[in-house]
Amino acid sequence: MDKLNKIIVIAETAVGAAELTNGAKELVNDDSVILVYCGAEEFAKGAEIAYITGELSNNSLISFFPAIIELIKEQQPDIVLAQTTKNGRLIAASIAANFYTNTMTDTMDIRIENGEAISKRMVYGGAAILTEKGIGNVAVACVPTGVFEPGNGQKPSIIYALDPVETGIKLIEKREKKVQTVDLSAAKNVVSVGRGFGDKQNLQLARDFALAIGAEVGCSRPVAEEEKWMPKEAYIGVSGKILKPDVYIGVGVSGQVQHMVGASQADTIIAINKDKGAPIFQHCDYGLVGDLNIILPALTKLFNNSH
Repeated sequence: MDKLNKIIVIAETAVGAAELTNGAKELVNDDSVILVYCGAEEFAKGAEIAYITGELSNNSLISFFPAIIELIKEQQPDIVLAQTTKNGRLIAASIAANFYTNTMTDTMDIRIENGEAISKRMVYGGAAILTEKGIGNVAVACVPTGVFEPGNGQKPSIIYALDPVETGIKLIEKREKKVQTVDLSAAKNVVSVGRGFGDKQNLQLARDFALAIGAEVGCSRPVAEEEKWMPKEAYIGVSGKILKPDVYIGVGVSGQVQHMVGASQADTIIAINKDKGAPIFQHCDYGLVGDLNIILPALTKLFNNSH
């Protein structure tokens, strides 16, 4: 496979840094990977050289954009891989504008051909795959967690601090919100819930079952964005989490292609749904047709008694 000469990774979570730096090393010669970490130094791992913003308690990340742009001009990487977050998309767009290139978003696969970056992503709700090529001297791609395997988290030998500049945007206040604390991308077993549960209170059945089998709980897009039963961080799908668990169990999930894109790389897919015509049965290895209100308590009791 062709290799690049240098890659810059931009991440703002420890998981993002571990995965993107490890994936970058597969695409580059001699591990020439530089990490830009938007956060605390202690989480800036995965590359020999790291540039950090530090905790963003008093600054907007936008105030570091000029420093990041100057770094890219100085280092002249072949490609910049930005973690797919709100900030990641924003900095990717800024880089693309500065270097007169395009941004390849929601990358699910990336390879190098004749020295050029080729990216693939789902379009039309997962019904088709779009292949894109980076243009110009610097390619830019937004990569979600779950695309690459995490690396060993080596500490950088050299760490530089990025300096903020006055941009006219001032951080006035930060308010913490309750989010999914466990990273689904790292879970070995996942129970995904859909609107088949009928009511938010019924999700406790899934949580009890997940606890019994040692799994984390995710959901389909409607559960998070329409019903608002679970946080958006738990959403699995084409524009949500892309998972590679050992076992994925979809309960009350219809299994539309937009959702199954996020679960299709599981080693084993199990479906539980009362509708025998649900699309998820076309994707699963094992399927169980029946009422989840009866099946989940029975399975939970079975696994609890087996311990």
